[in-house]
Amino acid sequence: MHKQLVNQCTIHLSLIPKGPILIKSGRQGSDPTKADMEFVETYQNGEKTVYLPGSSLKGAIRAHAERIVRTVGGDRQTSNGIWANDSTTRDRYANRHVNSFTGDTAYKTSSFTEQMFGNTSLASRIRIEDAYSSVSPILEERNGVAIDRVLGSAASSALFNYQVCTSGKFETRIHIRNFSLAQLGLLGLVLRDLNDGWFAIGFGKSRGLGNVSVEYHSAIVQYPGCELLKGEERKDDKISPLGTSNVGPWWYRELLGAGEFLGDPDAANSSNSYRFPYPDKQVTPVGATSGRFGFGVQMEWISQVQVESLFETCVKGWKQVLQPVGGKR
Repeated sequence: MHKQLVNQCTIHLSLIPKGPILIKSGRQGSDPTKADMEFVETYQNGEKTVYLPGSSLKGAIRAHAERIVRTVGGDRQTSNGIWANDSTTRDRYANRHVNSFTGDTAYKTSSFTEQMFGNTSLASRIRIEDAYSSVSPILEERNGVAIDRVLGSAASSALFNYQVCTSGKFETRIHIRNFSLAQLGLLGLVLRDLNDGWFAIGFGKSRGLGNVSVEYHSAIVQYPGCELLKGEERKDDKISPLGTSNVGPWWYRELLGAGEFLGDPDAANSSNSYRFPYPDKQVTPVGATSGRFGFGVQMEWISQVQVESLFETCVKGWKQVLQPVGGKR
């Protein structure tokens, strides 16, 4: 499925510290004037600055996505494919992810969260950029005391210090391609919980570190293989696949999951061998427009409220995936 691109979404957002946060550097420098635990640093516009690595953000987002899925379904993969694996008993599922599993087989035998974030046999469909601060971040140094877990008193060499960021506005983009509406809806639920403080990022979460608020700037959904067919009035516009296709066209205000472009997986000669949900579309207040350079189709949400409405629309698709099959889960 990664060999073709039927839809993609880019979410532009900022993470704003509600208090101290620390993403630790993997090594300790030799400068004795610096803290024992330093914030990760990089160069931006020729100057050294702290940042939030995309890998760290993705790890926190994936862990909470698995927590949500496990809450509603448990650990095991089932016929409706909504469960997350139990990472503590991974060996039980190792035989599913041998190198001989490729393409649709690897996808269908993976859990719902693995279908989003990948595993050893399946590439991730989510990419998160490093987050850089658009304003000068404020850094502080704090002191800590290590506690002996047996005696409950200060351990030997107990004192340490660490560097935290208490102010800034870290901008990043999350990209997801060939997604179902349920997958985008689950991502929206994770970002909602991050903003509400149900989980945090980085070091010292149990100490009160790592809480951030989420500010959305925009979200763009694109259909690279489609064109916008103009009707006599705007309400008559259609989204239509380029070339010959046995799917579509769709109304210009319909948000489309990947399954819409692949058709019914149970139909004869179906191209939906990955078994993406079908039908998978929801009506949205945002209308489609032609893509840049007059090629492709896109839908754009341009404010905090609009992006939240996008996620609210996609959560309807997530709820449909959660519905019992034949009255049983």
